[in-house]
Amino acid sequence: MIRIVLATRNKGKLKEISALLSGLPIEILSAYDFPDIPEVDENGETFEENALKKARALFSATHLPALADDSGLEVLALDMRPGVLSARYAGEAVSYEANNKKLLRELRNVPATGRSAQFRCVAAFVAKGVEKTTTGICPGTIIDAPRGEGGFGYDPLFVPDDYDKTFAELPLEVKNTISHRARAFGMMKKFLAGYLMEAER
Repeated sequence: MIRIVLATRNKGKLKEISALLSGLPIEILSAYDFPDIPEVDENGETFEENALKKARALFSATHLPALADDSGLEVLALDMRPGVLSARYAGEAVSYEANNKKLLRELRNVPATGRSAQFRCVAAFVAKGVEKTTTGICPGTIIDAPRGEGGFGYDPLFVPDDYDKTFAELPLEVKNTISHRARAFGMMKKFLAGYLMEAER
């Protein structure tokens, strides 16, 4: 069984990605297992830049294959903001609630028909001689008040297309079939299956 390090200290994300990669012959470690490794400054202009930067840094520090992702919310009426700034939209080291409140303030004069949005996720895998990225997108709509207790981030405000519940209201097993992260890591899982077969030879 090959050990792969996941570049996150977000417990919600760790839970989701571990579930998405279940069935692979891997042991998933995370940044929690390497507390001395410093945080990576996510200053890239795209999700792909940030995901690769995190995976490269973790691979370099641990010498183990590394997985990272960068994801965020893109709102059409806000010119695709918050985008790569999703986690710190209301400022550095702020709560999910603060980010959600800022988003709702910026959309207060936008009617329901103009609140189209999408979550985007880029997953990156880095190992010796290997770099791979995959992208997943989930379209939906931003509602005018938070709903639900599950998920994290903007999940209480985001209703995916063809559903009437927010990501925070949907069971994890449902979210993990339709989310941006599910789509990115679904493709990554297929890649990793082939990578692991090659590694065993």
